[in-house]
Amino acid sequence: MKKPTNYVARKPDEHGFIEYPAEEHETWRILYERQIKALDNRACPEFLKGLEILGLSAEEIPQLNDINEKLLECTGWSVARVPALISFDRFFELLANRQFPVATFIRTLEELDYLQEPDIFHEIFGHCPLLTNPDFAQLTEIYGQLGLKAGKEERVYLARLYWMTVEFGLVSTDEGLRIYGGGILSSFKETIYALESSEPVRQPFDLMAALRTPYRIDILQPVYFIIQSLSELHSLTEMDLMAKVHDAMKLGLLEPKFAPKTA
Repeated sequence: MKKPTNYVARKPDEHGFIEYPAEEHETWRILYERQIKALDNRACPEFLKGLEILGLSAEEIPQLNDINEKLLECTGWSVARVPALISFDRFFELLANRQFPVATFIRTLEELDYLQEPDIFHEIFGHCPLLTNPDFAQLTEIYGQLGLKAGKEERVYLARLYWMTVEFGLVSTDEGLRIYGGGILSSFKETIYALESSEPVRQPFDLMAALRTPYRIDILQPVYFIIQSLSELHSLTEMDLMAKVHDAMKLGLLEPKFAPKTA
């Protein structure tokens, strides 16, 4: 998971307060306002409720202590300040202990639309609102616990489950299809594409298919899985997920729905 990065996470003072320069607050404002407009009638109700609970706004980059206060009250979760990139072991350890990693830097305007490293906008705006939801929070915790114990190949299969749910999941609602995956919720382009483009395949969530579906991190997703409600995520935690991983490993991967990455 550790790769070279041009970003450096900002450190807090002795009171836990991080001083961001004005231009970084402005980047947050641009991202926030653009994304809020894009998510109108596209984000799931639980995400919008989480935004309200956390008190997020376009005004400034939020302080982690403020996020922690609200998350702890809702689901016992908190966020943990991390460098731009961390090891898989550290990632799983944090999730297993109900701590969501947040790198305290924000992308530059030159990388406004796509950033390979997860920045504070992706982590706080994309993921933290749904960590106020018990079902979403439970799956994220169990995923961390499983990842800590898993071997290298098992982790690769588990990563596909995380990708197809926590990062890029869709949910059916009475008002229509909505977004709950943080990778979509924090991406302007993918927000529109995921719901309205005729290109991707949208299919009902199937655990075995999710575990076996290849993906790439640097393209708009060719496949989205649809759950019927967020309670379906909780149901996953009541299964023997590692047994399902082993079944998927025996069956092997499905045919990719994307072109191979060229050098």
